[in-house]
Amino acid sequence: MPLDEKLIEQLRRVLSAVEQILPRPVPPIDWQECLAANWRRHSLAGYLEPLAAIDPIRLTDLLGIEEQKQLIEENTRQFLEGYPANNVLLWGSRGTGKSSLIRALLNTYGQKGLRIIQVDKDDLPSLPDIFNQIAGDSRYFIIFCDDLSFEPGEKSYKVLKSALDGSVYAAPQNALIYVTSNRRHLLPEYPTDNLGSKMVNNEIHHGEGIEEKISLSDRFGLWVAFHIFTQDQYLEVVRRCIDKLAGENNLNLSWTPEVQQAAIAWSHEKSKRCGRTALQFARKWVGKALLAASSSPQLRRRTSNDK
Repeated sequence: MPLDEKLIEQLRRVLSAVEQILPRPVPPIDWQECLAANWRRHSLAGYLEPLAAIDPIRLTDLLGIEEQKQLIEENTRQFLEGYPANNVLLWGSRGTGKSSLIRALLNTYGQKGLRIIQVDKDDLPSLPDIFNQIAGDSRYFIIFCDDLSFEPGEKSYKVLKSALDGSVYAAPQNALIYVTSNRRHLLPEYPTDNLGSKMVNNEIHHGEGIEEKISLSDRFGLWVAFHIFTQDQYLEVVRRCIDKLAGENNLNLSWTPEVQQAAIAWSHEKSKRCGRTALQFARKWVGKALLAASSSPQLRRRTSNDK
């Protein structure tokens, strides 16, 4: 093979290898049409990928967390009006509606300029790149990190601290950071953490370990706690979920002691009284009733008459 052909072949192999590590060409997002996007990392770079399908959940669909909804909706409305607003940490037990609340905000305020960019924990070092892409846009962006927690030794939380604290990595004025977590301080807490605490003038001064853990969560201006329901709260949410699902399917279902006992047994099996457990039971109970109605002429006629 002549020298020129060998060189050309080598260049082809080099270009082929380089193409494997370079991100694919991605057109800029049309934020007029796109309401939400994911940050996708690819080798040495990353890009924003539009989300084609968005969960249609609305704020009115979320039951039993009225106080939490009010706090976060109020903060978001301030943000959309260009008024001072806070970064938010939504923390608490799993299944209590933290992530659903963020998605519901988008469906409520998307037409008013709200946009969401979801970022995984491993991609937090890319926050400055994301900020650069949205800075100056006329819309308002929530940078959303779902189910976030850090383990000892992980360093990516330092980028998040910097973004929250207004350093060189600070978010632009049209962006806030909303985070959900099962951990109040985003880091694991151990009994030994309190060994460095001491009393000074009758005040507790935490040791360095606790101070380091608090230093991250403390940078969120708004903490919103989500807790499991009492049994009465849980049963009320179950009842309302059943009423809503049954109404959507033109089915008349009564709240009876049988339903109540079945709902309690369901929560025991799940070991959790929360909105997710209530909705799951309501789907099971209403779905079972609809299936029975579809296979029974008498029930089918009764359902038809209720329409």
